[in-house]
Amino acid sequence: MKDISGEKIMSKISYKDAGVDKEKGYEEVSLIKEICKETYNDNVLSGVGGFASLYKLDNNIKNPILVSGSDGVGTKLKIAIDMDKHDTVGIDLVAMCANDVICLGATPLYFLDYIATNKLEPKKMAKIVEGIKEGCLQSKAALIGGETAEMSDMYQENEYDLAGFMTGVVDKDKIIDHSKVKEGDVVIALPSNGIHSNGLTLARKIVKDIKKIPYDTYIEELDKTIGEELLTPTRIYVKDILSLLDKININAIANITGGGIYENLQRVLNDKLSAKLDVSNVEIPKIFTLLKDWADIDTNEMYSTFNMGIGMVIVVDSKDKDIAIEHFKDYKAVCIGEIVNGNGEVIL
Repeated sequence: MKDISGEKIMSKISYKDAGVDKEKGYEEVSLIKEICKETYNDNVLSGVGGFASLYKLDNNIKNPILVSGSDGVGTKLKIAIDMDKHDTVGIDLVAMCANDVICLGATPLYFLDYIATNKLEPKKMAKIVEGIKEGCLQSKAALIGGETAEMSDMYQENEYDLAGFMTGVVDKDKIIDHSKVKEGDVVIALPSNGIHSNGLTLARKIVKDIKKIPYDTYIEELDKTIGEELLTPTRIYVKDILSLLDKININAIANITGGGIYENLQRVLNDKLSAKLDVSNVEIPKIFTLLKDWADIDTNEMYSTFNMGIGMVIVVDSKDKDIAIEHFKDYKAVCIGEIVNGNGEVIL
């Protein structure tokens, strides 16, 4: 065999030899095509398998505005990898995007994912995508496409990373842009169901380095292993918030992610308003109490890092407080404060 210059080539090398197995890629696409179809609706014109996907907008929105968000799962993935449990982190991936998009009042339309891995293992990838599918079903989004990259020279053995992208739609007149937040509005907390997907780097350090607890260790206070607790999927609030919007106006929504309630609630305040809060009536999940005690963490640091039992915050007119709390009775939503004159602070 000779190259184009006429020089004799002594050896051959394939893409597979370099670390990319195309056949495994074809197998994976075949598996996930069927998974994705479970999320399709009549607006999906083309899904997984092409160069791009097509989605038709409904005609019943007077002035449609597209709302987009992109996110990942962070170091929660390291726990999933260590435990070899991959069926829930896909829910987290969708949740991180969907819970952001809903903050503007947008209805999720479709979702795309990106999975980068050391070695393509179709069955493992299918488990991840099963989780993504479940997250899409919970958030009313169609899973219409994505990308899987096999990069053995970028990731260690068994490692992978996830990223997601969601697009939603809202009528221009119904955008929740927090411009209507005013003095006297009330702040209502929608409880989290655990640690969600933020603060896991600190949580992992406490569990692995300080307490030196294996993830499969049963913790009596949690009634499960510490790994199972940390992998509890992020709650998705989309459907219930959308149904509340049919009843009342919501002046602002804050997704309590990285930075805790301080940083995220501050995003919906202008420089003439503050949020005065009392969170004593919020039930704090036991995982946060354990992490605080195990590492003797300052309370302010806890609220600046973790959600501390508050997954989402909505700000509504005081006259709508009871309607909102009743609407979220299954969540055990509680009023935690009010909007007051101030300088953009969150006062806890």
